Amino acid sequence: MNPRLRYPLLAASFLAALLAMWAGLVRMGWRLPLYSPAWILAHGPLMVSGFLGTLISLERVVALGRRWMYLAPLFSALGALGLLFGLPQPLVAALMTLASLGFVAICLVMLYRLPALFTLTMLLGALAWLAGNLFWWGGLPIYRLVPFWVAFLALTISAERLELSRVRRPPRYAEGLFLAILLLLLLGLAISLPWGAGGVPLAGLALLAMAAWLLTWDIARRTVRKSGLTRFIAVCMLCGYLWLGLSGAFAILFGPVAAGFSYDALLHAFFLGFVFSMIFGHAPIIFPALLGKPLVYRPLFYSHLLLLQVSLLLRIAGELGGWLLLRQWGGVLNLVAVLLFLLNTLVVGLRSQRQAG
Repeated sequence: MNPRLRYPLLAASFLAALLAMWAGLVRMGWRLPLYSPAWILAHGPLMVSGFLGTLISLERVVALGRRWMYLAPLFSALGALGLLFGLPQPLVAALMTLASLGFVAICLVMLYRLPALFTLTMLLGALAWLAGNLFWWGGLPIYRLVPFWVAFLALTISAERLELSRVRRPPRYAEGLFLAILLLLLLGLAISLPWGAGGVPLAGLALLAMAAWLLTWDIARRTVRKSGLTRFIAVCMLCGYLWLGLSGAFAILFGPVAAGFSYDALLHAFFLGFVFSMIFGHAPIIFPALLGKPLVYRPLFYSHLLLLQVSLLLRIAGELGGWLLLRQWGGVLNLVAVLLFLLNTLVVGLRSQRQAG
């Protein structure tokens, strides 16, 4: 398979993200045009599998350099396009399931090459993504699958941070604590389907503990004292860990809610606050690897990070306080923050390429 496939796959993943966020604004009450009303229901799968599944698996493929691995991001990108153009839900879910199955295979290769806590954690995240897609294919409603998709991203991202934290060499008991957190999260997932009332708060407790673990032992605690790109990445990580802890606290407080403002606050504290803070921080490293183009750090990057944090605080304050207008404008500014991130990355990337040339 041609490695140049990474370019359209990356474009498809961000197209899925932007259109999913556009549909999210319609869900919030904004009267905006939509190609299909089905996009409103596809908001979650587009973000998790279409955007994040494609992006994460593509990054692993480029790092490992095996062409057969491109099947994972290819299937997830095709599934995203299927959602956007109205393919039947079972067919789209089957494509997403194949994508997550491919990612499981990638993680098995990683674990075989280097048996370690971080490769095991990434494999567990891949299995959580696969389980969520299988249940979606089987017809379960989206809100029942959310704990599995949350676990996919929490475990995958924490695995990447574990890999970097080996430089700091946390004490042996810290690894034992992380294993206990993994078991707690898996237990919460195991009972979230038959007894969601107990499983979701238990998984939330695991997320809260994971955030505390990362705040304590992640390398970002030291690198935030540096300067330039190193500090920017650390600031993104620390912001993300705070949002991860808040989403865990919301899961404990609200339990297995299926809709409403508390449900929205829980999900977006995690998916926007935690996940996008991680994306913003890792982008200056990942994008040059994915695209083969230079990307020199600029302080301008703080603008999209700051806008994301402020807009999400406004949105969640509106949701928890019942202020509809504040919630809606917070959602608009969330999308603006992502657009600003893409614009800043593009402009700086073009300048970096000219300077390198």
